[in-house]
Amino acid sequence: MSFAPDQRRTVFLLALCQGLLLTNTVILMAVNALTGYMLADNKILATLPAMTYVIGSAISAMPAASFMRRRGRRRGFMTGSLLAMLGAVICAVAVMARSFWGLCLGTFFIGCYNATGGFYRFAAADAVTGPDKARAISLVLAGGIVGGLIGPESSKLTKDWLAVTYAGTYLSLVAFAIVAMVVQSRLKLPALGIDTSDEPARPLGEIARQPKFIVAALSAALGYGVMNLLMVATPLAMNFCGHPFKEGVFVLEWHVVGMFAPSFFTGNLIKRFGALQIIIVGCLLNFVTLGIDLSGTTVAHFWFGLFVLGVGWNFMFIGGTALLTETYRPSEKTRVQGFNDMLVFGTMALSSSSAGVLVNARGWEIVNYTAAPFIAIALIAALWLAIRSRRSDAGA
Repeated sequence: MSFAPDQRRTVFLLALCQGLLLTNTVILMAVNALTGYMLADNKILATLPAMTYVIGSAISAMPAASFMRRRGRRRGFMTGSLLAMLGAVICAVAVMARSFWGLCLGTFFIGCYNATGGFYRFAAADAVTGPDKARAISLVLAGGIVGGLIGPESSKLTKDWLAVTYAGTYLSLVAFAIVAMVVQSRLKLPALGIDTSDEPARPLGEIARQPKFIVAALSAALGYGVMNLLMVATPLAMNFCGHPFKEGVFVLEWHVVGMFAPSFFTGNLIKRFGALQIIIVGCLLNFVTLGIDLSGTTVAHFWFGLFVLGVGWNFMFIGGTALLTETYRPSEKTRVQGFNDMLVFGTMALSSSSAGVLVNARGWEIVNYTAAPFIAIALIAALWLAIRSRRSDAGA
């Protein structure tokens, strides 16, 4: 089934928005921990700006969902871009003033932008019907590869723009947010406040107890948490190993390619094999990443490990998102989507805070060992639901 022209246009614009969002995210990935390390008196707090970025996302996920239900997704997206501009200016000023806590405040506001951008994939799912939902989600997330190409190069070019290292990099985020707002203004999305479903909305607790919801949320949250733990720790670990900044940027660039390039076919794989099977493969790929990371600390090890991690995240996150769309009624979608993303960003906040502590105090190997049980939990949950579903089908 192919998309109708209006659906194709919507998916394309949302993919472009996703690319601009990820450009923002990748730039922060490249410099947040290093800037935090430069400004923090206590170096164990180096990854706190990355944590406040994710805290901003977690705290604003539910309010963003509520705002979009009342005022529409387009206004919600554009409000997020405004918050990104505010946060970027605060970060740039904070770096110039050598204020660590000012930097944390700025990344918090940029995190609010990230929360609104998390709904791009759900807007894509709403724009199409039937089995092509997974494909639409996948193609929108594929737009993130733009961030993998533009973000690292931008961070290298803007690193020394201003007198204080990295201040210009944060200021450059304003321009990307402006472009995002222009694209968002062209979106034509259905209103969310009107529900045509005959079925009433259920309590959130009842929805969250569904086996499918549990596995979907675990896959997305733990997949993102593990990916974030290793990704945030990587620039610091490479710095400690004596690798130059440009090599760290190169590794992050390929990590983002691994995260989003598979999106061109992940949706089709889900359509053919099912979301659970793709989630399981994603978990196994994450275990491959740990094996690569623990086998050495050359640039090649960091590069290949983070690339495979990106592919594993892609399968877990898109698989989890596709599975989530099967758990709610139309009258419930904004609340469930917001709650799911709050869980995702909350997990990311914990992993961001842990990354700095672990890599500074215990080393790169311990960071990888810490990730292993969380991948195992997601894998066991997906296998349990797959077996449960197969027995149910056999009984029917």
